[in-house]
Amino acid sequence: MKKIILMVLSIFCLFGEKIGDIANIVGVRDNRLIGYGLVIGLNGTGDKTSSKFTMQSVANMLESMNIKVSPEDIKSKNVAAVMITATLPPFARQGDKLDIQIASIGDAKSIEGGTLVLTPLSAVDGNIYAVAQGNVTLGSSENMLSGVISNGATVEKEVVFDLYNKNGLTLSLKQTNFQNAIKVQNILNKTFGEGLAKAIDPRTIKVLKPGGMSIIEFLALVQEINIDYTNREKIIIDEKSGTIVAGVDIIVHPVVVSSGDLTIKVTKEYLDEKDSQKIDNDTLLNPNYNLISANGKPTTISSVVRALQKMGVKPKTMISILGAMKQSGAISAEIEVL
Repeated sequence: MKKIILMVLSIFCLFGEKIGDIANIVGVRDNRLIGYGLVIGLNGTGDKTSSKFTMQSVANMLESMNIKVSPEDIKSKNVAAVMITATLPPFARQGDKLDIQIASIGDAKSIEGGTLVLTPLSAVDGNIYAVAQGNVTLGSSENMLSGVISNGATVEKEVVFDLYNKNGLTLSLKQTNFQNAIKVQNILNKTFGEGLAKAIDPRTIKVLKPGGMSIIEFLALVQEINIDYTNREKIIIDEKSGTIVAGVDIIVHPVVVSSGDLTIKVTKEYLDEKDSQKIDNDTLLNPNYNLISANGKPTTISSVVRALQKMGVKPKTMISILGAMKQSGAISAEIEVL
């Protein structure tokens, strides 16, 4: 039976964070690669002959080797059509190795033990940036139709980005926040000189390089600067595992929620400890009426989740209850369901 696991983090409104941890440099980013290929050498676990695109791909591969054969004449079950994905990191150079992920797209039973035939990997612009080949491993996954090849791709083409000759840069905050944009602007101007940094929206800060140093030296210094970072409170729910991650001080305001034949009331009313169960140092649960109270103090999300667990509420129902509390305004923190 799946259980809800509550992970409580001590999250405050202000953090001491480095600029490099909260902001990206525009233009310096990963690029996604994708390719279509064949995994061969399977022991009868490949695509069936009904997968016409697989048989056509095999025929095309053989024709490139001066062997002409009709797709209808191919009866092998040792080949599987797959999609290959990889991530090309910024400033990757020719000859660098990339890890690749492989997944069957036909009706194969398993791709375990197969070998990926040389496959070009292209980006969204249609250009080929890497080629992939190697033996497929499933790792710790129980899924027989997807696998990986460590260092299975080789970079053949570089993404051109002339960082060295730039006189400035643009920072993009990972979270939209007016206060954080102004804080980054002010600390950069204080450190390197007034007027060099300017926030143009709640996420973007344009910065000019000061004289006397290269852009690489400048970026190295910028990324290490600490600021008082304002973080937005968030509750993260993993629906599959039933894990909830939330800040310890996220408040749940008084609210009544009905879900099926269950009604829960979060209140500030004082409860008699004799008739109630203790949830934590402050919060009590009256199981007779499903009352959750911190006895005059604000009730937190961690207390509510523990109380729901004691009631025997199932994970899906708990997620629905928290979502309803958010919609009603009882929870101001953002809820993200994975």
